[in-house]
Amino acid sequence: MAGAALLRGCRRRANADALGAAINLLEARARYDGLQIAVHVRVGGAGGKLYLDLGDAEWRAVEIDAQGWRIVEAPPVRFRRGSGAAALPEPERGGGVEALRAFLNLRAGQDFVLAVAWLLACLRDRGPYPVLVLAGEQGSAKSTVSLMLRMLVDPAAAPLRALSREERDLFVAATNAHVLAFDNLSGLPPWMSDTLCRLSSGAGFAVRQLYTDQDELVFDAARPVILNGIEDIVTRPDLADRALFLTLEPIAAERRRPMAELWAEFEAQRPKLLGALLGALAHGLKHLPGTALPRLPRMADFALWATACEGALFESGSFWPAYVTNRGAAIEDVIDADPVASAIVTFMTSVPFWTGTCSDLLALLEARAGERTVKSRDWPGNARKLGNRLRRIATALREAGTDIRFERTDGARVIHLSSKGKEAETTSETARTSWSMEL
Repeated sequence: MAGAALLRGCRRRANADALGAAINLLEARARYDGLQIAVHVRVGGAGGKLYLDLGDAEWRAVEIDAQGWRIVEAPPVRFRRGSGAAALPEPERGGGVEALRAFLNLRAGQDFVLAVAWLLACLRDRGPYPVLVLAGEQGSAKSTVSLMLRMLVDPAAAPLRALSREERDLFVAATNAHVLAFDNLSGLPPWMSDTLCRLSSGAGFAVRQLYTDQDELVFDAARPVILNGIEDIVTRPDLADRALFLTLEPIAAERRRPMAELWAEFEAQRPKLLGALLGALAHGLKHLPGTALPRLPRMADFALWATACEGALFESGSFWPAYVTNRGAAIEDVIDADPVASAIVTFMTSVPFWTGTCSDLLALLEARAGERTVKSRDWPGNARKLGNRLRRIATALREAGTDIRFERTDGARVIHLSSKGKEAETTSETARTSWSMEL
C-alpha cells in the first residue's frame, strides 16, 4: 500500500531505459540467485504422488496417491499453461469407465481396453507414452474420438491440429501442451516419424532459437500423441513399435446423432469419467511395485503401468492379451508395407538359415521380387541402402519369426538370417554357403 501511494505521489512513469534496467536486474536475480523449480504442463509428480492441473482460475490440482485422489488448493508442483490450455471439469466419484465405450465407436472390444490404457498413461507424470493411431474409413468419427480422448486429459481451445511442417512447430506445440493430436493425416514423412519416436520416449531434441545464430532451445520431455487418418499412416517399424493401433467402425445412417446431442451427453459424463480414471491411477500407484509381465515389450514402462492400473477398471489380465494382439497385428502391417521385409519373410519360409553379404542378399531378393517391385521407390538401390533398411526393420523381422544378426568378418559385413526354431545348433560353413549358392 505504501509503495502504491508513493507511485501515485510521483505522478511520473519510469522511462524505458529505467524500466528495462529494472527488468534485467530482476531476471538476473531470478536466474542466478533464485531457486530452480521444475515446471510441468498439465501433469506433474512429487514425493511419489501425481498431480493433475485442473486448469481453473484458482490453479487447483488433483493430488493422487496410493490411498486415493483429492483436490488441493496449493499443489507442491508448479504448472505452466499455454495460451490455448482449457480447464478440466471438477472430477466426481461414483462413475465407471464403461460409460466411455458408447462414445468411442471402436471395432474390437480389446481396443477399448487399449484406449483406456492410453488415457491412464497420459495421466502419468513420465513417459514413455505410446502413440495412439486411429484408423477408419470416411465417416467413422476419427476426429470426434480423437477430440473426446484429448478432452478427458488435456483439453485445449484448438485440440486438433494439422501435421507440423517442421520440427520447430512440433517443439512449440509440445512445449505448450501435454497431449498433441494431429487430425486427418494421409502419411508421415520420415523426419516426422523419427521425431515422434523421440517425443514418445522423451529422448529430446533441440532447435535454433529464433533470431540467433548460436543459442538453442532444448526440449527434453515426453508427450502423448494422437494420430488419425484413413490410410495406413504409420509404416516405419520404429514408430509402429511405440504405437497402439485402434480401428473405428463405419457409422450407419440410423446410428448417427446430432453433434450437439452427442457432446451434451459426453460433457455430462466427463466429470465421472475423469473420476474413474483418477481412481485407477491411485490403484496403479499402489500395485505398480508388485506388477510383473510374462516378458517386457519395447514400451515396458507403459505396459507395466497399464497392468498395474487395470484392476480398478477391468478384470485383471485384460490388458496384456489385448496389447500382444495389437502389437502382432502392427508387425504384420509393417511387414506387408515394406517390400524388403515382406520378401525376406517369404524367402525364409523355405530355408532354415542363410548367411551372406548385403550384395548377395540384394541379388537374391531382386531375383525373387520381380521387376516392378525392384524398380519401385521403396526398393533399396544398392547394398548400402539395403543394410540401412535391414537395421531399421530388424525388430519387426524378429517379431515375425526371422532372426537377423550383423557381423564383420575379415573386413566383410556378413548377415545371418535364421527362421526361429529351424536353424540347426551346429552347421558347417560349407553347408551355409551351399544354401546361399543354391538359392
